[in-house]
Amino acid sequence: MWTVWPFIGLVAWNLIGLALPFPTQVSLPRLLAIPLLAFLGKGFGILQPNIAGIFTFFGRYAGTLRRDGFYWVNPFYQRQKMSLRANNLNTPTLKVNDRAGNPVEVAAVVVWRVADTARAAFDVEDYANYIVIQSESAVRSVVSARWYDGDAEGRNSLRGDMDAVAELLATRIQEHVALAGLEVVEARISHLAYAPEIASAMLRRQQAEAVVAARTRIVDGAVGMVKLGIEQLEAEGVVRLSAEDRVRLVTNLMTVLVSESETHPVLSVGRE
Repeated sequence: MWTVWPFIGLVAWNLIGLALPFPTQVSLPRLLAIPLLAFLGKGFGILQPNIAGIFTFFGRYAGTLRRDGFYWVNPFYQRQKMSLRANNLNTPTLKVNDRAGNPVEVAAVVVWRVADTARAAFDVEDYANYIVIQSESAVRSVVSARWYDGDAEGRNSLRGDMDAVAELLATRIQEHVALAGLEVVEARISHLAYAPEIASAMLRRQQAEAVVAARTRIVDGAVGMVKLGIEQLEAEGVVRLSAEDRVRLVTNLMTVLVSESETHPVLSVGRE
């Protein structure tokens, strides 16, 4: 590929020569120059920013031109333009079983662009369709290896560890599309939910787990408050508690602190 200015000068010189008056007829060399100049003119072209020109010479790859501007190339080259701009891909909503076997609905958004024009043009049939299929495969692979809410320790969660999932998803898609010369700029989960057939059951389970966790925290706090209260009462000599009084006091205090409704306990304690 070359810049066009030397050829523009050659064309202008020949056109000026053809335009000059001649005594009787145009010379034969100049007549032959007309089709030659027309053939050479086929080599001129314009490339917009982030558009690549891919050239083949009688079936063989000749090179790629990535710089924008006005250029001249060998007229025998076959040309193909390819966009180098970033593209957004929204995968369809897929139904995938997570690691626990629960069906979930998941979709992803992938930002990608062409990195190797030769591979994208010649190594796959249709690189735009290729990344769609490979992205779906990568999404299924990532989701099936993790739990929706994580394991017993909360690890490997799809819902609670979105950054790690996005990083893993981008890496997995990049591995799948490297053959096509494509670069994955970013990939992340755009939709994640339990499948409709188990959504209500899972919602009830989550609510139950939330209630249990809340009650556990309430009980832990109540036990600490009761223990602290009894220790302070005895340390300051406010009351002297027998074993039976201690049991009754603990029962009433726990009832007051843990109950969700208003209570009116009657405390019976002995004094010195």
